[in-house]
Amino acid sequence: CVMIFFAFLVTLVACNAPPVPLDDIVIEKTFTPERCDRAVKSGDFVRYHYNGMFPDGKKFDSSYDRGTTYNVFVGRKQLIAGMDKALVGMCVNERRLVKIPPQLAYGKDGYGDIIPPESILHFDVLLLDVWNADDKAQIQTYHKPEKCGRIVQVSDYVRYHYNGTLLDGTLFDSRTYDTYVGIGWLIAGMDQGLLGMCVGERRIITMPPSLGYGEHGDGSDIPPQASLVFDVVLLDLHNPKDEIAVEVQSLPDSCTRKSVEGDFMRYHYNGTLLDGTFFDSSYSRNRTYDTYIGKGYVIAGMDQGLLGVCVRERRRITIPPHLAYGEEGTGTKIPGSAVLVFDVHIIDFHNPSDKVEITSVKPEKCSYTTKRGDFIKYHYNATLMDGTYIDSSHSYGKTYDVVLGAGQVIPGMEQGLLEMCVGEKRTLVVPPHLGYGERGVDGEVPGSAVLVFDIELVNVEEGLPDGYMFVWNDDVSPDLFSEMDRNKDLEVDTTEFSDYILRQVNDGKGRLAPGFDPHRIIENMYSNQDRNKDGRITADEFKLKADEASTHDEL
Repeated sequence: CVMIFFAFLVTLVACNAPPVPLDDIVIEKTFTPERCDRAVKSGDFVRYHYNGMFPDGKKFDSSYDRGTTYNVFVGRKQLIAGMDKALVGMCVNERRLVKIPPQLAYGKDGYGDIIPPESILHFDVLLLDVWNADDKAQIQTYHKPEKCGRIVQVSDYVRYHYNGTLLDGTLFDSRTYDTYVGIGWLIAGMDQGLLGMCVGERRIITMPPSLGYGEHGDGSDIPPQASLVFDVVLLDLHNPKDEIAVEVQSLPDSCTRKSVEGDFMRYHYNGTLLDGTFFDSSYSRNRTYDTYIGKGYVIAGMDQGLLGVCVRERRRITIPPHLAYGEEGTGTKIPGSAVLVFDVHIIDFHNPSDKVEITSVKPEKCSYTTKRGDFIKYHYNATLMDGTYIDSSHSYGKTYDVVLGAGQVIPGMEQGLLEMCVGEKRTLVVPPHLGYGERGVDGEVPGSAVLVFDIELVNVEEGLPDGYMFVWNDDVSPDLFSEMDRNKDLEVDTTEFSDYILRQVNDGKGRLAPGFDPHRIIENMYSNQDRNKDGRITADEFKLKADEASTHDEL
């Protein structure tokens, strides 16, 4: 029993024995980060959190309790000697348990009522930041676009997105920011870090507090003396002195005319921001954008960029914000101060003063040319100016037949068919005010479209003089009324009238206007002779056209 009690006594004394004296600090690394870009050296400035404890675990101090890190230079005797040694070699986010003997702590004097003399001290330390007074801004580019036509220079205006963190990874801000570069509108480190960037480039910019928010921080999320890390992507770049930039991507083989101020244009476009972000497209609406150019109907940069283009040309127009939507943007898809990029395809343009353009290939022999009133037969192929197919008489397997001057075709076609020879071929370019106008033809011809017709005159039947629907080939019979009055009742009814006129035509003694329904013509002639509209023509009512005012369409 005595032996058992002695063994228990030895064990109890050992458990409550005073700490074994230390000759030097003891460091236990309780957490080591995967990456360590930089280790603390003597002379560096550090920010760290700590819990200070005695060997029995009793806490005597804590930066966490004060709600602020401990900020100090290492190796300048601003710390107890043991802590000065313990911090050297640490990485940001590394955690160490440091045991410091009295001779490297507060020694035989202790520290007031808090730390007794000859105390061994334990510190649980988490390093959050390290920098040196000689540090500059560090730039790491981790993505660069294949094409970089322009880089950021002093006085440029930029739009960029960033994630801002402290050196330990704590996020303090994330947003898109617009500003001038290099003129003091930014913290110095960001001013330096943005220079030389391309749109689409991504950088990590690390800066010491001297180039950030200094010894006072920002008063909220950024503590004093904090290193800052910005993960930046450049979205936009321009200078207030910029003009539009035009890159011609393709030209037609032939360009006989270029756009000028006052022209009306139809074009397709895709609109993006400078970083490629899509905001609008005429293609998605399945219709062109139609407008006058050079008259302020579109943004100033587009007004400029559409001058001097050819039909079918494709060009890229880059427009700085002061020639686009300015500082305010559109409030939705286009942010303020945004550079815009338009890829445009010119479909057609015309001027309100345009006339029909006629290009002709005449046959060797031409004995007669078309005029108003002629009945003609022709073939045509119709397209838009960009070559888009509209219609063709060949697809119907027959000619298109019209009477010139009767309003049976659009005015531009009417003009283009005059003074043609049989066998002649023409190309007509018809502006919309002589075509189908602003409305076009639903599903077939777009509004305000310039039309191109390739036509060939196949046949022509000479028409009657203007204002006549029937003419005599021979002298008029002096007994015309009695010849019509077959039943001799002194009245001519519709049947007698119609039979007589058709007989004269068949016998070659008279002609009806070609291209019209003969029965409709005869009905109209009869109606004009029937003055009192009783359905009968008497001898008193019956008169030749030569005896009438020129406004009547009768015999």
